[in-house]
Amino acid sequence: MKDYYKINEISKLYGIGVDSLRYYEKLGILKPKRDLNDYRLYSLKDIYKLNIIFDLRKLDFSMKQIKDYLEHQSIDNTLALLQEEEEYITEQVKHLKLRKQLIKERMNALKEADEIKTDIYVVKNLKGRPCVRLNEHITRDEEMDFAVKKLHRKHEGKIRDFGNQAIGATVDIEGIEEGVAGGYHNVFFILEPTADQYDFLIPEGRYLSCYYRGEYLKSTDCIRKLLHYAVGKGYEIVGEPFELYVIDNRETMKTEEFLTEIQVRIN
Repeated sequence: MKDYYKINEISKLYGIGVDSLRYYEKLGILKPKRDLNDYRLYSLKDIYKLNIIFDLRKLDFSMKQIKDYLEHQSIDNTLALLQEEEEYITEQVKHLKLRKQLIKERMNALKEADEIKTDIYVVKNLKGRPCVRLNEHITRDEEMDFAVKKLHRKHEGKIRDFGNQAIGATVDIEGIEEGVAGGYHNVFFILEPTADQYDFLIPEGRYLSCYYRGEYLKSTDCIRKLLHYAVGKGYEIVGEPFELYVIDNRETMKTEEFLTEIQVRIN
């Protein structure tokens, strides 16, 4: 084994850019010697330090933390660093377990959605659903996507996982009878049932529900038929219908795979 290595050799060995090695030198973490031609020469001690830097950077330790550790290396400091590593890894394991759970939930939801029958009217007894919403008149898909992004940005801290987030929009039913799409009053996210901070509550009660697959242009006709069905059954319609986007462009770009549920509260 050689006693000294040039900067290009170290760069290739560790997959670290030459600029990064120079930056470590500028911080005073590495102190390579210079040969007669002023080329940097890295010693085995420098390589030892690079191993530590490499490992700690993978654990997201800052360069300041690494520099302080290398300058005050001792048993006590090493134990403290190892404890910090252990705590970090514990948090990462918790995060990965939660992420795995969310992925599993989404996979199950997509599989269940594939089994849902469309164009069938069902009455559901549902508990109150806390929501956050953005009040904005929406007439086009592009406006809906933008409104969803705005709402997500505003309430990102309350959203456990955007892929699993239940998204809905309240339908403006004016013109529905004439087959004219009136757009939407707002877009909303349904939060966890235990949420204590929310904008409004979708009331507990009976809801007439129907699913359809395909592009959103079908929505107007589906809502009109659902309202006619409610009247035919003698149900009293309470409030305006709303849509819930079960499968949308978060999962697929094929509009024929989109799955939307329409709900309206009834007495």
